[in-house]
Parts: sequence; structure tokens; C-alpha cells
Amino acid sequence: MPRETAAEARARDERYRVRTKDHVARYLASDGADGYDDNSLKAPTLLLTTVGRRSGQPYTTPLNFAAHEETYLLIGSYAGSDTDPKWYLNLVANPAVTVQIRGECFAATARTADPDEKDRLWPVMANRMPFYDEYQRATDRDIPLIVLERSDAEISQGTGVEVGLNCQLS
Repeated sequence: MPRETAAEARARDERYRVRTKDHVARYLASDGADGYDDNSLKAPTLLLTTVGRRSGQPYTTPLNFAAHEETYLLIGSYAGSDTDPKWYLNLVANPAVTVQIRGECFAATARTADPDEKDRLWPVMANRMPFYDEYQRATDRDIPLIVLERSDAEISQGTGVEVGLNCQLS
């Protein structure tokens, strides 16, 4: 049974869009100096650009992350919502993404961690950002853990993924 009404979900989505737009603008304008640790826990934030699964348009979202070994970890919590975030649905449909961490931009491939991997990696995120455990308790949805691996693909104009980034485009 959903925990929020359709009207509550629409209001949440609108608040999220406004907050995200402001955060992305500040992050881009400062190469992350304003926005990299934009939360009470000072958890690091990256910008993830995905291609819309229906629109084909690029979407940039600020997300908390953890660097782990040769990868970057994300959690698709949507603050404990009963639905997956749109950015997650987009990367499932097209796992080629662009990442900006402070002033560094790179292409990456995203994938959802399998259950064993998730069991091993979830504590990496939750130990740094305990609110993820709270979010998981708030929903019956299995919140996905996403692994980003750097890609050899070049970020070039015309791919759609580079839009909005301060990257040096080839």
C-alpha cells in the first residue's frame, strides 16, 4: 500500500525539481565548491547526467556518493519514497552516463549491484550516510545500490550526456 497520495507524490516531485535545479546550478558555477558537500552530514555530492528513457534528453541530478575501490557508489533512495527515482530508471534504460565530481568530468557505465554485492556495499554508504538505512526502513521497495565504473568513452558534443557539464568537450 502506498504511503503517500498522488497529490503528495506530485508535491514531493516538484520540491525535488526545484531543489535539484538550484543545486546543479551552484555546483556547475563553482566546479563543486558550492554543492559538493551540500548537506548536514557533509556527504560528498557528484552530478550524474543520464539520458531520459522516453525523451532522449539529458538530465543532471546531484547525488550523494562514496568512492569505493575503482568505483563510485550511489543509492536510489528517493528519500525513502515507494517509487524509484527517475534518474535510476533512466540509467537502467541507458547505462552510459556522465559524472562530474567537483571540476572533474568523465564518462561512466552504471549498473545495479546484484544482491550479494549490495549486501557487501550497502554498509559502505550507510556507515557514511546513516540516513540511507532510515530510507530503507521507510519503504517496502528494495532500494537499489548503483555502481558507477569509469568508461573509456569520450565525452563529446552531440551525445546528449554532456549537456550541462563544465567538462572540456572533445
